[in-house]
Amino acid sequence: MKKILTCLLSILGLTTACGQANYENADVRGFAELMNDPNVVVLDVRTADEFEDGHLEGALNIDQAQSDFIEQAKETLTTDKTIAVYCRSGRRSASAVESLAAEGYKAVNLKGGILAWKEAQMPVTTDTYEVDVFKTKSGKTVKFHALVHASIRIEYDGKEIEIDPVTKLGNKTIDLGAMPKADYIFLTHEHGDHFDKEAIKLLTGEKTQLITNKRCAEMLGYGEIMVNGQSSMFNNIKVEAVPAYNISEGRTQFHPKGRDNGYILTIDGLHIYIAGDTEDIPEMQNVKDIDIAFMPCNQPYTMTAEQLVKAAKAVKPKVLFPYHYGQTDVKGIPSQLKDSGIDVRIRHYE
Repeated sequence: MKKILTCLLSILGLTTACGQANYENADVRGFAELMNDPNVVVLDVRTADEFEDGHLEGALNIDQAQSDFIEQAKETLTTDKTIAVYCRSGRRSASAVESLAAEGYKAVNLKGGILAWKEAQMPVTTDTYEVDVFKTKSGKTVKFHALVHASIRIEYDGKEIEIDPVTKLGNKTIDLGAMPKADYIFLTHEHGDHFDKEAIKLLTGEKTQLITNKRCAEMLGYGEIMVNGQSSMFNNIKVEAVPAYNISEGRTQFHPKGRDNGYILTIDGLHIYIAGDTEDIPEMQNVKDIDIAFMPCNQPYTMTAEQLVKAAKAVKPKVLFPYHYGQTDVKGIPSQLKDSGIDVRIRHYE
């Protein structure tokens, strides 16, 4: 009788799987509510081709059929987050959540999969950019889109913030023309993987403000210049320009001290550190109370993986996104910081 009651129990569409006590099912309504929780990661376990044809906004993609599914999951997901999992019809995702639960994850399966989601006329997207959602002090939503390399799109309270936007990098093209015009564009320095005149043109509207270092402003002929150590307010967003430079012998020519910017954005009490192209410089000891940090790992131009671990321990962000990592292997960074209290999230910032 207890088992029957457990199987029938439904709260916001959540049910314990009949015959399985280690994960929950959710109907479309319950799954949609989960997606609004910043402590939930949405995982699509279909093939890459299925994912590209249409998926839930912000979902990560790890193919459940791959032999190293669990290994990939461990490299990408943390056990302190709830993993909301879906597939086409709910069968593959049921298998995936069972495997995840066995590894200590709290996992929820979407009953009926994306077929049920579409039948309920819920939205899907072909946007392949990974999205992470956070809440500010007053409960407003901030979304971070992993575009490419050092390019980050931030959405907050109807505002669009773009960091180092580019239209193309390697074989990857970013359709900036399909994105909303930016309210703010931040440039760290003039290298081509950070500074792209065409990208700036596509994102610039009547109200766009461009904030940059001196060199980029000179190359563009406009822009609000900020120098290391300067602090400014842009409406209700506080911006601090912080140092970003190389210190290792033989590398200082890449990013000389005093030329480039990193930025600390404070959005409704949420502190965001965008390090720019830098090594583990002494000034990082002064970067405090960071909620979210984007730190580069692209030797020899920025930090090695070892330097990034050292820098993360100095800054102590709540959440760390290694970015700008090119061909550098960053998969070992989460394990090196597992006892630090830092939530390390690997996204596709190649």
